[in-house]
Amino acid sequence: MTRAAARRPSVVLFDVFETLVRLEPLRERFVETGRPGHELELFFARTLRDGMAHTLAGEAPPFRAVAAAQLAITSGHTLSDDAIAHILDGFTELPLHPEAETAFTLLAEAGVPAYGFTHGGASVLESILDRHGMSGRLRGVLSTEAVRSFKPPARAYHWACEQAGSAPAETALVAVHSWDTHGAARAGLLAGFAARLEGGLTPLVERPHVVAGRVDEVVAGLLAL
Repeated sequence: MTRAAARRPSVVLFDVFETLVRLEPLRERFVETGRPGHELELFFARTLRDGMAHTLAGEAPPFRAVAAAQLAITSGHTLSDDAIAHILDGFTELPLHPEAETAFTLLAEAGVPAYGFTHGGASVLESILDRHGMSGRLRGVLSTEAVRSFKPPARAYHWACEQAGSAPAETALVAVHSWDTHGAARAGLLAGFAARLEGGLTPLVERPHVVAGRVDEVVAGLLAL
């Protein structure tokens, strides 16, 4: 698809895990179940990998099912069902990154609607927003579970645009994962990359329309296009 021309977006989609929501507190739940805290990163990377693999093979199971399977594998099949549930239940109690509220405010003041766009169940982010008193800050939460897919196939981004009622070239995806902004840009969306997690871009990915350190800075950059 043709790369979107740089322009102020009419809709913004936010990736959720690590972009809006901090995963770090899950580490304590690994320790509570007798696993080393450093398994958090391996578990999450494997969950994304296998979700993408299922998507390539046909259809992806729900995020929680993929994550549960990866917890079993990462732990060497030593975790009980209750222990796995204890870790996964922690997703709904995760905190927002500090700049998320500022990003939401910038968009609200500009009159640009925003959505969460996640692999996980929509209820996870909805619960987190409600706990932070921000349940009305997003127009909605879109989950690729509805189309049995993980990102980054183009059809996942195009489905989100359809749900938001916006054309891809008028829709921006904001994420801290360069593979996600790469997928969005290749699908014809505007892309905004926050370098907070990865530290920068490699030459292998499509250049996002906006690059900044923080999510709120990315939003400011998109609004200035």
